[in-house]
Amino acid sequence: MARRYETVYIFDPALEEPAINERLERFHALLTKDAKGSLTNVAHWGKRSLAYPIKKKDTGYYVVAQFETAAELLPEYERAVTLDEGVVRFLVVVSEGLPAKPEAPPAVIAADVVDEIEEDEA
Repeated sequence: MARRYETVYIFDPALEEPAINERLERFHALLTKDAKGSLTNVAHWGKRSLAYPIKKKDTGYYVVAQFETAAELLPEYERAVTLDEGVVRFLVVVSEGLPAKPEAPPAVIAADVVDEIEEDEA
């Protein structure tokens, strides 16, 4: 049974975009092997500063990919990504879909809190 996943890759900032795309194609081919998965979305966020240095690098090229695949394909995929020296860091998570919408807009909630505080002070 296929599940939905999301991966965030941080690539070495020295890599050119064609090299990054070639690596992504290789990784994603492992996920869609034998028609057991499909790629939903790939978003290139570009070069961004890291919160802290990773492998002596202060910036990285971010890519977020969403896909559906069978769980038995993940170990081979994760091994390939781990062994690739162009990948500084990556994280695969199970995608639960979009977050639930709040019941009321934040401004309404904030106004209610202010009203309650004013009533308590009175």
